[in-house]
Amino acid sequence: MSRRQIIDLQVRLPNMTPMRADYSRPVQSDIRVFGSDLLFDGSSEVGIEHAGSLYRLKITRQGKLILNK
Repeated sequence: MSRRQIIDLQVRLPNMTPMRADYSRPVQSDIRVFGSDLLFDGSSEVGIEHAGSLYRLKITRQGKLILNK
């Protein structure tokens, strides 16, 4: 994968609070929840950089999520 492709896949998300309608009870105290519509923002693939590696999170034609390294 070229450097240009890696840069194109990178996504920078703002520091956001979990998105939930009911804030009275947390789902789990250590999990931050983001809606996929916010995360993907109209695209079908995003890049996630973790520990120096790039992971690709994709939405399939069937609407499922696949994470590849």
